[in-house]
Amino acid sequence: MFKKNRHGIQIKSPEQLEKMRAAGLVVGRTLELLRKTVEPGLTPLDLDAVAEKAIRDEGAIPSFKGYQGFPATICASVNEEVVHGIPGESRKLREGDIISIDCGAILDGWHGDSAITVPVGEVDPELTELMRVTEESMWAGIAALTVGRHLSDVGYEVERYVRRQGRYGIPQEYGGHGIGTEMHMDPWVANHGRPGRGPKFEAGMCFAIEPMVNLGTDRTRVLADEWTVVTMDGRPSAHFEHSVAVTHNGPWVLTALDGGKERLQGLLSAGADGDGDKSGDAGL
Repeated sequence: MFKKNRHGIQIKSPEQLEKMRAAGLVVGRTLELLRKTVEPGLTPLDLDAVAEKAIRDEGAIPSFKGYQGFPATICASVNEEVVHGIPGESRKLREGDIISIDCGAILDGWHGDSAITVPVGEVDPELTELMRVTEESMWAGIAALTVGRHLSDVGYEVERYVRRQGRYGIPQEYGGHGIGTEMHMDPWVANHGRPGRGPKFEAGMCFAIEPMVNLGTDRTRVLADEWTVVTMDGRPSAHFEHSVAVTHNGPWVLTALDGGKERLQGLLSAGADGDGDKSGDAGL
């Protein structure tokens, strides 16, 4: 039985959150494997094969494969590709590239969804900084997932962090989403906006928080394959994502191997609003 609040947002029980955690760990472990696998000369299709085997070996099912016709296990977006890149074999990874890998898995009917951006060998310092800014903005958004804060606080914190770092583009039309018995559920979670708007967070809600940040313009376009999103100016983009549960003990990062404890400890103790000051368990 699946409970929803008055806004139609799914509320998970502690037992259901444990199942989501299991699915999240499949995704987290798969992405760590892919992070270690990335090297010059490989193709995104090579990485896709590694991901599918890793997910299926854990008794899970790739979320993306077949989703609205998507043909692969991961989205693999290289350099100027923002999101939804289809893994192929025509573009080999080269030293200095960056690749964003988005991965999802279904285990016992529950979804996990996460993304990382990985350098291919040694990369330009401005790309290292782009990845850092994007990942840190994700954690700033995740820290807002505390009971009593509002949905728009996530986008506000993501955007505020990015704007403080320099001139970067945040694609306005892409963002995070609810997650649970489906990969994409209401509500949509923007990566920009004003604080204090939208539904208040309740324990048991789960969201995928996923900022995309461009080195140049925020404008994008979709290629002829009807999936791959690229920057309009051809400059690189980075993408990070975690699936997160709201609990009375603070955000529980379901796709982080440590539940998000290390990264959130300082952010939450520094004064993020909410009822709790720790992360990493399903206490509701």
